[in-house]
Amino acid sequence: MLVTWSPWTELSRLEQAVNHMLDNGRAAKPEGVRTEAGVPTWTPPVDVLEEQGRIVLVADLPGVAENDIEISVDKNVLTVKGSRQPQTQIDGEPRQRRLERASGVFSRAFALPPTVDVEKIAAELKNGVLTLSLAKKAEAQPRQIKIGISAS
Repeated sequence: MLVTWSPWTELSRLEQAVNHMLDNGRAAKPEGVRTEAGVPTWTPPVDVLEEQGRIVLVADLPGVAENDIEISVDKNVLTVKGSRQPQTQIDGEPRQRRLERASGVFSRAFALPPTVDVEKIAAELKNGVLTLSLAKKAEAQPRQIKIGISAS
């Protein structure tokens, strides 16, 4: 018996499978979420900007408290670790129906160039945005050399 393949049939099967999962209360994991050793993890987005005297890292960490973030430097590798707990209750009552926002632990590591002064790294968390300012070493900064006037 010859059966013709149709992508629409496959799409319909996928839709049924997703609906079945949602009907049973098992929603798919949010995008960007994975599990390692049974612990949910996620990866926050980070922008890296370079200015004349510093490098700036800007990470989106909404819902992450300052005391849940750990920043360290070891062998010229800057590591940002932390965790965000899922909000499963409103007004003290469980209201979980579907969770799409990522939660769990996260870790990002950045290799620092030799021009960064690791003693002058500053961090600020404001409105769910972590800003790390990595000052460049003085010898790595561009400088202008003035031309002297000779009396010849």
